[in-house]
Amino acid sequence: MSGDSGKTLIALALILALRHRGMEVRAYKKGPDYIDAAWLSWASGRPARNLDSYLMGFQGCTEAFAQTAARAGVNVIEGNRGLYDGSDAQGTHSTAMLARSLKAPVLLAVSTAKVTRTAAAWVLGCQKLDPQVHIAGAILNRVSGPRQEQVVRDAIESSCGIPVLGVIPRVSDSGLLPARHLGLVTTYEHPRIHELKDNLTRLVQGRLDLDGIVSLAEKSPPLEVAPASPPESPEARGLRMGFLRDAAFSFYYPENLEQLEQSGADLIPVSPLTANALPANLDALYIGGGFPETHGAALSANHDFLASLRSAALSGLPIYAECGGLMLLSQAIRWQDTHHPMAAVFPFQVEVLGSPQGHGYVELVVDQPNPFFPTGLALRGHEFHYSRIVGGTSRVPTACRVCRGTGCGQQRDGMVQGNVWAGYTHLHARGTPEWGRAMLNAAQRRARMRRG
Repeated sequence: MSGDSGKTLIALALILALRHRGMEVRAYKKGPDYIDAAWLSWASGRPARNLDSYLMGFQGCTEAFAQTAARAGVNVIEGNRGLYDGSDAQGTHSTAMLARSLKAPVLLAVSTAKVTRTAAAWVLGCQKLDPQVHIAGAILNRVSGPRQEQVVRDAIESSCGIPVLGVIPRVSDSGLLPARHLGLVTTYEHPRIHELKDNLTRLVQGRLDLDGIVSLAEKSPPLEVAPASPPESPEARGLRMGFLRDAAFSFYYPENLEQLEQSGADLIPVSPLTANALPANLDALYIGGGFPETHGAALSANHDFLASLRSAALSGLPIYAECGGLMLLSQAIRWQDTHHPMAAVFPFQVEVLGSPQGHGYVELVVDQPNPFFPTGLALRGHEFHYSRIVGGTSRVPTACRVCRGTGCGQQRDGMVQGNVWAGYTHLHARGTPEWGRAMLNAAQRRARMRRG
């Protein structure tokens, strides 16, 4: 119902409980998010998808959901922020608008910390604000005891006319899902990941009305959408496209990687924490975001890999880097009084601060030549970074004017060095289908050169 109401914890526990019952579950995250989506993937055992109407449009979200949803199971969509919080006062692109578009019932996660009947006023306000949003039930979180549970339950059910379908006791969320800058820790870095499924299952055992929740899902009306278009012809067969993936670099939308695979390219995962070098004969490299700062010492100590990455960039390998990838390609990362040398593809350093330096949606216009996108192309993406570039930017050309957002600073984004693109903007392949085409075109040019 609001930010920090425990939506992620409840969604994970619900997914695990449904799977324990033997049901197929598909998970989705509303909005641009990597970390929560990765946790939903962990709980559901399948790649979780993002549904972002700002990036994809409502029709795009509906098609993405309909084409990937479980037909004989339950689909769980975790909202973001408050139910009606969107990009403006009308709540455009909010969770509520997504629910309307998908004709999906809404379960409100209601934090009961220090309230009783007031919780019913919140629920009633959500119902009255937009009667077209089907608020079908509530799950109470952070309940301190049986008396508070009964008072809040009675208040909501009598005043709002919807059932309370779950009651989660007050526990320390941080003990289950620790947080840090950018949100929760990643699935790679949870200190007690092997115990977490059992802990979450015990937390909600007997406290969720699974029959009631499943019944709501089964009553959802069908969506009328066009059938999925067939994958592109495998014209890129044989292209070798690397992407960095490990605890330091884990921010990838499934659709981005799938778009490359469906075109016939071979995707090759590489860990910059453990690999001695990039694989031979790559045609392109994709470096997503992540937390290179928390792994700065290990990355910096892998001298051979950094040298291989720098050599590949200098030799003309097309490299597309987002956020954390930009940091890896810098001269060094400064964070918490540490200084970690990186690949030095670009002549600047990056410092990580204690507050966001760019956060939200981004709109770019490509206005300078670059190895990936044609000039004049408009790009929509998002950014969320605590780092900023320091020094050296005057010597590096940029490809994009920032119409909305922060980017690399001075209303510019997309640093370019040879065949390397590095920026703070994250693109989603469903929202920007030109991204996959750009990657494949760059790789094909490299392959032709490599093969003579």
